[in-house]
Amino acid sequence: MNVGVAYADRFKQVWLKLDVPEGSTVEQAIERSGLLEIFPEIDLKSQKVGIFGKVTKLNAKLEEGSRVEIYRPITADPETVERRDQ
Repeated sequence: MNVGVAYADRFKQVWLKLDVPEGSTVEQAIERSGLLEIFPEIDLKSQKVGIFGKVTKLNAKLEEGSRVEIYRPITADPETVERRDQ
């Protein structure tokens, strides 16, 4: 079954397409993707994950075509940070 796994840090974005066995979970897809080796700062115990922008659990089952996302922690409160002019 084909799925995608995405992660972005401040400098680089990675979106990998990979084939996983039927019944795979979010965590299994992330481990299979190799992103944990590319970005050793990822901590699945504390960071949220999602499928197509919707937060989910690591043990959620994937469907064909799912896009798994690993979210970075928020480092600034968007309600208190002034807007930057573009």
